[in-house]
Amino acid sequence: MSILEEGRPAVRLSVVVPVFNEADNVLPLLEEIERALRPVGSFEIIFVDDESSDDTQARLAPAVAAGRLRVLRHRQRSGQSAAVRTGVKAARGDWVVTLDGDGQNDPADIPNLYALVAKGEPGSPVLVGGLRRKRQDNLSKRWASKIANAVRQSFLQDGCTDSGCGLKLFRRDAFLDLPYFSAMHRFLPALFRAHGHPVAYVPVNHRPRERGVSKYNNWQRGLVGVVDLLGVYWLKRRTRLSSAADESRS
Repeated sequence: MSILEEGRPAVRLSVVVPVFNEADNVLPLLEEIERALRPVGSFEIIFVDDESSDDTQARLAPAVAAGRLRVLRHRQRSGQSAAVRTGVKAARGDWVVTLDGDGQNDPADIPNLYALVAKGEPGSPVLVGGLRRKRQDNLSKRWASKIANAVRQSFLQDGCTDSGCGLKLFRRDAFLDLPYFSAMHRFLPALFRAHGHPVAYVPVNHRPRERGVSKYNNWQRGLVGVVDLLGVYWLKRRTRLSSAADESRS
Protein backbone atom coordinates (compact mmCIF):
# COMPACT_ATOMS: atom_id res chain seq x y z
CA MET A 1 0.00 0.00 0.00
CA SER A 2 1.11 3.59 -0.56
CA ILE A 3 2.14 5.71 2.38
CA LEU A 4 -0.46 8.33 3.27
CA GLU A 5 1.01 11.62 4.40
CA GLU A 6 -0.99 13.97 6.62
CA GLY A 7 -4.29 12.60 5.33
CA ARG A 8 -3.50 13.35 1.70
CA PRO A 9 -4.96 10.87 -0.81
CA ALA A 10 -2.77 8.19 -2.34
CA VAL A 11 -1.40 8.74 -5.84
CA ARG A 12 -0.79 6.20 -8.59
CA LEU A 13 2.65 7.41 -9.61
CA SER A 14 5.44 9.40 -7.95
CA VAL A 15 8.07 11.17 -10.04
CA VAL A 16 11.43 11.60 -8.30
CA VAL A 17 13.96 14.03 -9.78
CA PRO A 18 17.38 14.40 -8.11
CA VAL A 19 18.90 17.83 -8.83
CA PHE A 20 22.16 19.57 -8.07
CA ASN A 21 22.76 23.13 -9.34
CA GLU A 22 20.14 22.89 -12.09
CA ALA A 23 18.43 26.24 -11.48
CA ASP A 24 17.85 26.94 -15.18
CA ASN A 25 16.41 23.47 -15.84
CA VAL A 26 14.03 22.77 -12.96
CA LEU A 27 11.01 24.84 -14.01
CA PRO A 28 11.00 23.84 -17.70
CA LEU A 29 11.37 20.22 -16.60
CA LEU A 30 8.53 20.53 -14.08
CA GLU A 31 6.20 21.89 -16.77
CA GLU A 32 7.12 19.05 -19.14
CA ILE A 33 6.46 16.41 -16.49
CA GLU A 34 3.06 17.91 -15.70
CA ARG A 35 2.06 17.91 -19.39
CA ALA A 36 3.24 14.34 -19.90
CA LEU A 37 1.39 12.91 -16.89
CA ARG A 38 -2.02 14.58 -17.17
CA PRO A 39 -3.43 11.59 -19.12
CA VAL A 40 -1.99 9.11 -16.57
CA GLY A 41 -4.21 10.08 -13.65
CA SER A 42 -3.15 10.91 -10.09
CA PHE A 43 0.54 11.63 -9.66
CA GLU A 44 2.97 13.63 -7.58
CA ILE A 45 6.34 15.23 -8.39
CA ILE A 46 9.22 15.26 -5.92
CA PHE A 47 12.44 17.17 -6.54
CA VAL A 48 15.33 16.19 -4.26
CA ASP A 49 17.87 19.02 -4.02
CA ASP A 50 21.30 17.62 -3.18
CA GLU A 51 22.42 20.83 -1.41
CA SER A 52 22.58 23.03 -4.51
CA SER A 53 24.60 26.22 -4.19
CA ASP A 54 22.75 28.05 -6.97
CA ASP A 55 19.14 29.33 -7.17
CA THR A 56 17.51 25.91 -7.52
CA GLN A 57 15.57 26.26 -4.26
CA ALA A 58 14.41 29.79 -5.03
CA ARG A 59 13.24 28.84 -8.53
CA LEU A 60 11.15 25.98 -7.16
CA ALA A 61 9.65 27.86 -4.19
CA PRO A 62 6.61 29.34 -6.02
CA ALA A 63 5.68 25.93 -7.46
CA VAL A 64 5.90 24.40 -3.98
CA ALA A 65 3.65 27.13 -2.60
CA ALA A 66 1.16 26.44 -5.39
CA GLY A 67 1.09 22.74 -4.49
CA ARG A 68 2.53 21.62 -7.82
CA LEU A 69 5.37 19.61 -6.29
CA ARG A 70 7.26 18.67 -3.16
CA VAL A 71 10.90 19.59 -2.63
CA LEU A 72 13.24 17.78 -0.25
CA ARG A 73 16.69 19.26 0.38
CA HIS A 74 19.71 17.38 1.71
CA ARG A 75 21.56 19.13 4.52
CA GLN A 76 24.84 18.06 2.93
CA ARG A 77 25.68 16.81 -0.52
CA SER A 78 25.11 13.06 -0.64
CA GLY A 79 25.11 12.03 -4.31
CA GLN A 80 22.53 10.93 -6.84
CA SER A 81 21.77 7.51 -5.37
CA ALA A 82 21.10 9.04 -1.96
CA ALA A 83 18.83 11.66 -3.58
CA VAL A 84 16.88 8.95 -5.40
CA ARG A 85 16.45 6.98 -2.17
CA THR A 86 15.36 10.08 -0.25
CA GLY A 87 12.68 10.73 -2.86
CA VAL A 88 11.50 7.13 -3.00
CA LYS A 89 11.19 6.92 0.79
CA ALA A 90 9.03 10.06 0.77
CA ALA A 91 6.95 8.99 -2.23
CA ARG A 92 3.24 8.19 -1.79
CA GLY A 93 2.83 6.24 -5.01
CA ASP A 94 3.16 2.47 -5.31
CA TRP A 95 5.14 3.12 -8.50
CA VAL A 96 8.06 5.53 -8.83
CA VAL A 97 9.69 6.93 -11.94
CA THR A 98 13.07 8.67 -11.83
CA LEU A 99 14.66 10.98 -14.35
CA ASP A 100 17.69 13.23 -14.37
CA GLY A 101 17.36 16.91 -13.55
CA ASP A 102 19.40 18.17 -16.52
CA GLY A 103 16.53 17.96 -19.01
CA GLN A 104 18.12 15.32 -21.23
CA ASN A 105 15.54 12.65 -20.33
CA ASP A 106 12.21 13.29 -22.07
CA PRO A 107 9.18 13.23 -19.70
CA ALA A 108 6.99 12.38 -22.69
CA ASP A 109 8.40 8.84 -22.46
CA ILE A 110 7.03 8.24 -18.94
CA PRO A 111 3.54 7.07 -20.05
CA ASN A 112 5.16 4.42 -22.29
CA LEU A 113 7.06 2.97 -19.32
CA TYR A 114 4.03 3.15 -17.05
CA ALA A 115 1.80 1.41 -19.62
CA LEU A 116 3.77 -1.82 -19.07
CA VAL A 117 2.77 -1.99 -15.39
CA ALA A 118 -0.45 0.02 -15.11
CA LYS A 119 -2.80 -2.94 -15.59
CA GLY A 120 -1.10 -4.99 -12.87
CA GLU A 121 -1.12 -8.17 -14.93
CA PRO A 122 0.64 -11.26 -13.54
CA GLY A 123 4.27 -11.43 -14.60
CA SER A 124 4.44 -7.76 -15.53
CA PRO A 125 7.82 -6.10 -14.89
CA VAL A 126 8.73 -4.67 -11.51
CA LEU A 127 11.30 -2.40 -13.13
CA VAL A 128 11.13 -0.79 -16.58
CA GLY A 129 14.37 0.81 -17.73
CA GLY A 130 14.82 3.33 -20.52
CA LEU A 131 17.31 2.67 -23.31
CA ARG A 132 18.40 5.87 -25.01
CA ARG A 133 17.91 5.51 -28.78
CA LYS A 134 20.54 8.06 -29.74
CA ARG A 135 22.83 9.60 -27.15
CA GLN A 136 23.00 13.39 -27.40
CA ASP A 137 26.36 13.68 -25.63
CA ASN A 138 29.87 14.36 -26.86
CA LEU A 139 31.90 11.58 -28.47
CA SER A 140 34.06 10.86 -25.42
CA LYS A 141 31.00 10.32 -23.21
CA ARG A 142 29.35 8.06 -25.76
CA TRP A 143 32.44 5.89 -26.13
CA ALA A 144 33.04 5.76 -22.38
CA SER A 145 29.43 4.68 -21.87
CA LYS A 146 29.67 2.06 -24.60
CA ILE A 147 32.79 0.51 -23.08
CA ALA A 148 31.39 0.67 -19.54
CA ASN A 149 28.14 -1.03 -20.56
CA ALA A 150 30.02 -3.80 -22.37
CA VAL A 151 32.16 -4.47 -19.28
CA ARG A 152 29.09 -4.34 -17.03
CA GLN A 153 27.23 -6.79 -19.22
CA SER A 154 30.10 -9.27 -19.19
CA PHE A 155 29.96 -9.34 -15.38
CA LEU A 156 26.28 -8.84 -14.54
CA GLN A 157 24.44 -10.21 -17.60
CA ASP A 158 21.27 -8.29 -16.74
CA GLY A 159 20.28 -7.56 -20.34
CA CYS A 160 20.66 -3.80 -19.85
CA THR A 161 22.66 -2.08 -22.59
CA ASP A 162 22.25 1.42 -21.15
CA SER A 163 22.54 1.39 -17.37
CA GLY A 164 23.30 5.14 -17.30
CA CYS A 165 19.84 6.17 -18.48
CA GLY A 166 18.20 8.03 -15.59
CA LEU A 167 14.67 7.28 -16.81
CA LYS A 168 13.48 4.22 -14.88
CA LEU A 169 10.17 3.10 -13.40
CA PHE A 170 9.89 0.62 -10.55
CA ARG A 171 7.72 -0.55 -7.71
CA ARG A 172 8.46 1.41 -4.56
CA ASP A 173 8.45 -1.45 -2.07
CA ALA A 174 10.78 -3.57 -4.24
CA PHE A 175 13.29 -0.72 -4.48
CA LEU A 176 13.31 -0.14 -0.73
CA ASP A 177 13.98 -3.84 -0.19
CA LEU A 178 17.29 -3.59 -2.09
CA PRO A 179 20.64 -3.08 -0.33
CA TYR A 180 21.56 0.60 -0.45
CA PHE A 181 25.01 1.87 -1.47
CA SER A 182 26.41 4.91 -3.25
CA ALA A 183 25.96 4.70 -7.05
CA MET A 184 23.33 1.96 -6.80
CA HIS A 185 21.13 3.90 -9.23
CA ARG A 186 23.42 2.76 -12.07
CA PHE A 187 22.92 -0.91 -11.22
CA LEU A 188 19.17 -1.14 -10.60
CA PRO A 189 18.39 -3.67 -13.38
CA ALA A 190 21.00 -6.12 -12.04
CA LEU A 191 19.84 -5.62 -8.44
CA PHE A 192 16.16 -6.10 -9.28
CA ARG A 193 16.89 -9.26 -11.27
CA ALA A 194 19.12 -10.65 -8.51
CA HIS A 195 16.14 -10.31 -6.16
CA GLY A 196 13.85 -12.25 -8.50
CA HIS A 197 11.97 -9.33 -10.06
CA PRO A 198 11.09 -9.30 -13.77
CA VAL A 199 12.67 -6.42 -15.68
CA ALA A 200 11.82 -4.86 -19.06
CA TYR A 201 13.40 -2.19 -21.24
CA VAL A 202 11.84 0.47 -23.46
CA PRO A 203 13.58 2.67 -26.07
CA VAL A 204 13.40 6.33 -25.02
CA ASN A 205 14.34 9.73 -26.36
CA HIS A 206 17.52 11.54 -25.32
CA ARG A 207 18.07 15.25 -25.73
CA PRO A 208 21.07 17.59 -25.76
CA ARG A 209 21.74 19.52 -22.57
CA GLU A 210 20.48 23.04 -23.27
CA ARG A 211 21.26 24.70 -19.93
CA GLY A 212 23.80 24.21 -17.14
CA VAL A 213 26.89 22.01 -17.11
CA SER A 214 27.56 18.32 -16.50
CA LYS A 215 28.53 17.40 -12.93
CA TYR A 216 30.99 14.59 -13.70
CA ASN A 217 33.74 13.53 -16.08
CA ASN A 218 34.56 10.17 -17.62
CA TRP A 219 37.62 9.51 -15.45
CA GLN A 220 35.76 10.17 -12.20
CA ARG A 221 32.88 7.88 -13.13
CA GLY A 222 35.13 5.22 -14.66
CA LEU A 223 37.43 4.80 -11.65
CA VAL A 224 34.58 4.66 -9.15
CA GLY A 225 32.55 2.45 -11.48
CA VAL A 226 35.10 -0.38 -11.42
CA VAL A 227 34.84 -0.68 -7.64
CA ASP A 228 31.05 -0.46 -7.77
CA LEU A 229 30.85 -3.12 -10.49
CA LEU A 230 32.92 -5.58 -8.46
CA GLY A 231 30.74 -4.88 -5.42
CA VAL A 232 27.51 -5.50 -7.34
CA TYR A 233 28.98 -8.66 -8.87
CA TRP A 234 29.72 -9.90 -5.34
CA LEU A 235 26.20 -8.97 -4.18
CA LYS A 236 24.67 -10.76 -7.15
CA ARG A 237 26.59 -13.95 -6.42
CA ARG A 238 25.78 -13.82 -2.70
CA THR A 239 22.06 -13.02 -3.01
CA ARG A 240 19.83 -15.95 -2.13
CA LEU A 241 16.08 -15.58 -2.43
CA SER A 242 14.11 -16.71 0.62
CA SER A 243 11.24 -19.11 0.14
CA ALA A 244 7.67 -18.38 1.18
CA ALA A 245 7.02 -18.83 4.88
CA ASP A 246 3.92 -19.86 6.81
CA GLU A 247 3.24 -18.68 10.34
CA SER A 248 2.65 -21.40 12.91
CA ARG A 249 -0.81 -21.48 14.47
CA SER A 250 -1.45 -22.72 18.02
